[in-house]
Amino acid sequence: MTQTASAPSILIVGASRGIGLGLVREYLSRGWQVIATERKPASDSALGRLAQASAGALRVEAIDIDRPEQIAALSARLQGVSLDVLLVNAGVIDSPRLPIGEVSTEEFVRLMVTNALSPLRVIEALAPLVKPQGIIAAMSSGLGSIANNADGGSELYRASKAALNMLLRSYTARAGGERTVLALMPGWVRTDMGGPDALVNVEDSAKGLADTIARHQGERGTIFVDYQNMPIPW
Repeated sequence: MTQTASAPSILIVGASRGIGLGLVREYLSRGWQVIATERKPASDSALGRLAQASAGALRVEAIDIDRPEQIAALSARLQGVSLDVLLVNAGVIDSPRLPIGEVSTEEFVRLMVTNALSPLRVIEALAPLVKPQGIIAAMSSGLGSIANNADGGSELYRASKAALNMLLRSYTARAGGERTVLALMPGWVRTDMGGPDALVNVEDSAKGLADTIARHQGERGTIFVDYQNMPIPW
């Protein structure tokens, strides 16, 4: 991918399917230069095929965000790239019906590392590539809102996203509060993770997320907001 001076650029970490892949398509349709990651890139994957048809607008990179050495390697490969948006989308889910007392230590660690620790490791490593007026964002969830948790359920997933939100706020404070840092809620989306009964399709979620990111350009601090730009209580 050759970056042009006129086209804005975005790095989407975790884009092999679902919302991540939908965001790649949305930003390509807007004329952006896109760098997108998957754990094992392949020419016949959905992302690989999209790259082949993109006329150089899409660059695919490999990363497993749970492996710090791969984060460091990606950072090294991207030296010299200037980003308008860094969006960390990667995440995992567990059984929504399992109460926390029945969660194994291994499962607890898996979700907390992938949903909270690893996204911040990525942000810490790649934030220097983002322009001063650019945006850093991570895919959170409405289930990460402590204030809105009136029904319980999805206890470990909720906790991992609440931890992500806290770490995003800590990162912003430590960085001086000058950045725009977004904790994004994509809606209940019909993906492998969201299931077939979800209310929002991938295309509408991706368009709404891209519009919402654009609306917060240049704002300071950490903002928790959904794909329709509605604020979510922490």
